Amino acid sequence: MKNQGDARYEGGRHLRKRNKMLCFGLICALLLIVSASGVLYTTGILPRRTYHASDFGIETVESSCDANQNGVDDYRDILLGARKDANNRPRYKSAYYAGGYPPDSEGVCTDVIWRAFQNAGYLLKDMVDADIASDVDAYPRVAGRPDPNIDFRRVPNLKVFFERNAVSLTLDTHEIAQWQPGDIVVYGTRHIAIISDKRNRKGEPYIIHNAGGPFREEDHLHWGEISGHFRFDASLVDQSLLRYVEGEE
Repeated sequence: MKNQGDARYEGGRHLRKRNKMLCFGLICALLLIVSASGVLYTTGILPRRTYHASDFGIETVESSCDANQNGVDDYRDILLGARKDANNRPRYKSAYYAGGYPPDSEGVCTDVIWRAFQNAGYLLKDMVDADIASDVDAYPRVAGRPDPNIDFRRVPNLKVFFERNAVSLTLDTHEIAQWQPGDIVVYGTRHIAIISDKRNRKGEPYIIHNAGGPFREEDHLHWGEISGHFRFDASLVDQSLLRYVEGEE
């Protein structure tokens, strides 16, 4: 027969074993919760908290121009146009279209840009074509052979266009006040996006873009190496270059 000491030892051993199992179960449960939360955030089922300029004491810059005369300044209209494209969720498709424009149901990153500008009253395609015609050598991607059906949908060409016709701004993402809704951001020569009015907890802005992924407006300013950051101020552009949506100027 086991003596009283042996019984206490066995009881303690079982208790310690049970406690270890409970601790292990709790750790596993916590890991599952953290993992599930990550998946929910990533898939957008559980939205992240977003912030705005006012949360960081940042003043939102407004344009002095309102090309479509709708009472909304150009920068805001560009932002809203990009968001419309994001909400429309065009299927990512890189193709060549006669006439240049893809259908509303299709697009790539550059299509976000001209659609955003169109919402503000500007025909970005026509402006790019006109600028290429004025100095084709300034556009290496064109290689001296302009093609209006595709030139305005190529990131290297848009980068040159904005370098020539927009205000160039900081590439430093820590200067959060300098990143404003409606700005254009270029990544290398492969991707382009519009800056959102939403920000993360650090004050860095979201971007609105089409990279073929499930999300179009996201906390992804660091998508890649930033090669350009621009703000299109029509009041500073050669007025002969500006092209407007019919009936708007």
